[in-house]
This record gives sequence, C-alpha cells and structure tokens, in this order.
Amino acid sequence: MKRTEFRFLERLRVRWAEVDLQQIVFNGHYLMYFDTAVAGYWRAMALPYQDTMAALGGDLYMRKTTVEYLASARLDELLDVGVRCGRIGNSSLVFHAAVFRGEQCLVHGELVYVFADPQTQTSRPLPQDLRGALDAFEAGQPMVEVRIGSWAELGEHAQRIRSRVFVDEQRIPAALEWDAADAACTHALAVNRFGCPLATGRLLEHVPGVAKIGRMAVLPVARGSHVGRAVLDALLAAARARGDHEALLHAQLSAAPFYARAGFVARGPVFEEAGIPHVEMVKAL
Repeated sequence: MKRTEFRFLERLRVRWAEVDLQQIVFNGHYLMYFDTAVAGYWRAMALPYQDTMAALGGDLYMRKTTVEYLASARLDELLDVGVRCGRIGNSSLVFHAAVFRGEQCLVHGELVYVFADPQTQTSRPLPQDLRGALDAFEAGQPMVEVRIGSWAELGEHAQRIRSRVFVDEQRIPAALEWDAADAACTHALAVNRFGCPLATGRLLEHVPGVAKIGRMAVLPVARGSHVGRAVLDALLAAARARGDHEALLHAQLSAAPFYARAGFVARGPVFEEAGIPHVEMVKAL
C-alpha cells in the first residue's frame, strides 16, 4: 500500500488512551481509525451519511473486515489514514484502508459493507446514484454544484441553512439575521450530487466597485469537505464578472484562517457583531 493509491486521507494523532502496555497502539484501535476515516470519506464526498442513507431507503452494514499489521504506531505520532472504494458489487461495497506514518504503511485492511433494508437487514441492490457518486469521487470529479441566483430562486434553502447555523447553533437573534438586503443580493447555494443543499452565502455591492460577501454558512455535517470554499469562489467569480475590483467581508475570528487561505487579508481592529468577535478582511479581484 502506498499513499499515492488514496485520493482521501484522514489525519489523526495517537492519543494516550489508544496505547497499550507495550507502549504501542492497541491492535483493536486501528479498526476505529479505519471507521473514523470512512466517516471522513463520506464527508469529503459531500454526502451527509445519515441523510443520504435515509434518502436511499437503506443503510450499510459491516459484513467482513480483514487487517494486516506491518509496524506499530506510538503515542503522539501523526498518522494519515487512507480510504478508497476498491470494488462495487450488486449490493456490496469494498473499501481499502491503510494507516501511514509519513510514507510508511503501518497497517492496511479491507472493509466489506452490504447495503440493506434497515428494518429487515436483508440486502438490497446498491442504488445507481450512490454508485455514480463513488465513481465520480474516485475519478476526482467535483462533488458539489454551486448555484447562483436571486433570493426568490434560492432563498428557501438558503434560509434553512442560515437558520440552522446562525440562529440555532450560534444563537444569533433571528431579528438580526434577516434583513431587506436579501431581496437585492446575489446568492450562492452549494448542493451535492443528490441535490441536498449544504452551504450558502450572499454578495452585495458595498460601494461601486467593491463587493461585500456575507452570510456564509455551512451545515455542520459538511464542514471540512471544501463546500464553503466552493461557495466563496463562486461569489468571488460573480463579483469579478460584474466588474468589481475588491471584495470585503466581516469574518468571525474563528473563520478568519479560512478566508486567509483564500487570499483575504485582515484590515483594522477586531469588533463585535451580534456579540461575536469579527475582523474586516479584503481581497483584490
């Protein structure tokens, strides 16, 4: 097994509770590492696992696991756990997994799942949509589509996402979340290959030539899958297309590194909006 065989890798650090009396990772914990990476794999595909399986009318059940141990991991080591879909059968999925320390493969294995009815746990044929999503991901194809439109076109789904993130999760009063600007803004909505909305954002004119990006929200189940960056890139492209030369936004301090990776630079002191520390950030277009 080589790292280059895996499109997806999950980064983990060995914790104290995972080391046994031999001062190495207890063998059973590698199955947990595999399982953690499989969850990350679904996230990378922009497919919230529970919602996706409910929509497909089934679930995946473990049928068989094989593990081969080559070397040991130790406390505090950084590991990368690779997962890839190796084979798709009529009702089964075979995943290959491997744990790497740098380029060295420590452990590898095979995970066999069966798609089945949750009530009877009898197997069912794998849905074609799921087959297509798995093939597309392994081929490196985009897993989300970002739609650009008006509030009338995208507002129903955008409102649900913003309510979940800002009102429910961050406890921002609903009266502060909704304003008249929504009706005039350009909105972006990211949907996965099943048409499930995952993230949103909006674009308005701050002053002539300067775009203001705001209301960036990603559902918790989709964070870490680059969906937010897809929305941000789409809004920046829309700003360039209308001739704007600069984009600005008010970033929550916890999100500032995300915007910095996209080329935004902080400007001015930290301030509060809705009781949350923010910083203004700008980017030349």
